[in-house]
Amino acid sequence: MRFHEIEEHADADTAAAARRRLVAETADADVDALGEYAFDAADAHGSNIENMIGAVQVPMGVAGPVEIDGGALSGERHLPLATTEGALVASINRGCSVVTDAGGATARVTKSGMTRAPVFRVRDVAEAEALVEWVRDSEDVLREAAESTTSHGELLDVTPYVVGNNVFLRFRYDTKDAMGMNMATIATREACDRIEDETDASLVALSGNLCSDKKPAAVNAVEGRGRSVTADVEVPREIVEDRLHTTPEAVAEINTRKNLVGSAKAGSLGFNAHVANAVAAMFLATGQD
Repeated sequence: MRFHEIEEHADADTAAAARRRLVAETADADVDALGEYAFDAADAHGSNIENMIGAVQVPMGVAGPVEIDGGALSGERHLPLATTEGALVASINRGCSVVTDAGGATARVTKSGMTRAPVFRVRDVAEAEALVEWVRDSEDVLREAAESTTSHGELLDVTPYVVGNNVFLRFRYDTKDAMGMNMATIATREACDRIEDETDASLVALSGNLCSDKKPAAVNAVEGRGRSVTADVEVPREIVEDRLHTTPEAVAEINTRKNLVGSAKAGSLGFNAHVANAVAAMFLATGQD
């Protein structure tokens, strides 16, 4: 019997225990702690995880409160952070305290849209132009097809990119409160079927990597993907000196030499000090939606 077939003969918790026991025997490892979890394995099976053997626990802390003027949401908020990196929560907590003492931060969502960009094969550049013209003239047709698959998502626009005999169509959706990647993928598949019915183009891949997900990409930095957020805060000199034990001039210099010059020399797509671990901790604590 294969791992994924056990649920056909037992409930989800029993199936997870069976796989856990086999893994323990095969790897000669103590995995008993993985069997301690508080959610219903049946709810996770299939939709969230395959071949489940248990769950891991990550310590969760909280930073804040931090004062935010977010337009749609304002006031003091705490930030949940799940991590095993010592000093991360303390560092973020100090930053929150400084921001609040400075009068709070202002933040706005400046652009919103989840993308999926299929790639089509065409015969030549003339056929590529014909496809692009059809897409531009038929956006309502594509919107009807895409939105027939979802009760929440809305197709905002479709942007064509021609590279030789390849045509990439970057579909952008309003996915409301969801991250919405599956929603966008299913909707785009329906729209692609309509394109193949009405044109000579052939779909090669539902994701042509111009979306672009699961990897840093310049197109996301320029065009945005998901929520594009801009925030600012003005921290007075006395708070910088008293709370951060430095000066505004020193902060400006290190930002230029490290975050700008150093990052440019490295060819980095992100010019920041270390935002990834803070963002990862928030995602672990809250999920992706």
